[in-house]
Amino acid sequence: MQKTFTFGHFFYLTLLLLMYGSISAQTVSQWRGADRRGIYREPALQKFWPPEGPALMWVNEDIGNGFGSPVFHNSQIFVAGEIDSTAYLFALDLNGKIIWKTAFGKEWTKSFPGSRMSPTIYDDMIYVSSGMGNIACIELKTGALKWMVGKADLHGVSPMHGHSESPLVDGDMVFFTPGGKDTNVVALNRFTGKIIWVCKGRGERPGYNSPLLVKYGEKSIIAVFTAYSLLGIDAKTGELLWVNEQVNTPPAERKPGNGDTHSNTVWYEDGAIYYIAGDGNGAVKLALEDKGKSVREVWRNPTLDNYMGGFIIAGEKIYTCADSRKSLLCLDAKTGNITDSLKCGSGTIISDSKMLYYYNQKGDINLINPDKEKMERVSFFRVPKGTKEHFSHPVIYRGILYIRHGKALMAYPLKHE
Repeated sequence: MQKTFTFGHFFYLTLLLLMYGSISAQTVSQWRGADRRGIYREPALQKFWPPEGPALMWVNEDIGNGFGSPVFHNSQIFVAGEIDSTAYLFALDLNGKIIWKTAFGKEWTKSFPGSRMSPTIYDDMIYVSSGMGNIACIELKTGALKWMVGKADLHGVSPMHGHSESPLVDGDMVFFTPGGKDTNVVALNRFTGKIIWVCKGRGERPGYNSPLLVKYGEKSIIAVFTAYSLLGIDAKTGELLWVNEQVNTPPAERKPGNGDTHSNTVWYEDGAIYYIAGDGNGAVKLALEDKGKSVREVWRNPTLDNYMGGFIIAGEKIYTCADSRKSLLCLDAKTGNITDSLKCGSGTIISDSKMLYYYNQKGDINLINPDKEKMERVSFFRVPKGTKEHFSHPVIYRGILYIRHGKALMAYPLKHE
């Protein structure tokens, strides 16, 4: 009998490759995991939950306003929040107790007030940014502020709802998108905050996007969205290699809040860049060509309007939300065509390498089995704490599911007892 190659089999093989391959990526803790894909490879987690959901292990309601997800280093949790218009980075232990907190300038207090990003831990430093467009470096052990560069110093421009970028770090550089006409994307020395290179891009304001470092042959490419463009930038020199324009909004109609929200980090695999820009071209697959100096569109599905929920690729399937349909969708990664849908609202998606976790904007955490003939919701529960919008991306660490809802951070154990 021929066996079916399932979602779980795919990620089991991926896990083996990671275990025996380079482990350097595991020293980085950042937005949506070490590789920014939203896949937290955790073994032996529950395949279903009781009707009331997994037990709430603890909750901390003192981390300030915000939407940014936590990151982890050994036995500590790091998350940002806004209190009295000030941006803070909090260090917590695994019981949810605050160890230290460090202020790093003003935080966004206009539309959707609070933190927007996940910190980036690289070696013994933490890199953070605020909705106001400031970027800072904080010492991991002590919480000491090492340096901070303000938006004005980088000639930054704020998008309508504030900067929402989780800084990207590689080697001695930290990359950031101020969005200025002359300083569109910059590389800073991660030890001093001094500018190493500047890319003018297209001079557009930021697109609420956290960039990805793409390794293609001998090239390292920064892939990041600004308001109407996906930029490919040489990470070493700052040279603009290529631009993929978001053409759904005519130039005459381009203004803050119209066609400029592209919050989903791109996905790179086997020479191709996948992105879902709900306020842009929709779901797109690009092929890198000419040693990374150009891209060619392979397919496009303009009906996908996922603005900020993330997406997961497993084998030949793409899992993503559709805001207008209020559903979780499955796409064929070869064609971009929709092959399945599950009505469970708009939301954010992550995976433990076998099951999907879908946190919708009504506050439901849905556990979904993608290995059935059609996606199946096997369990769900409603988030009991916090206030305002359910926009944050969940995180799994050491068998614990972490949910951030406004000022509240909650921890749910998922391993079998």
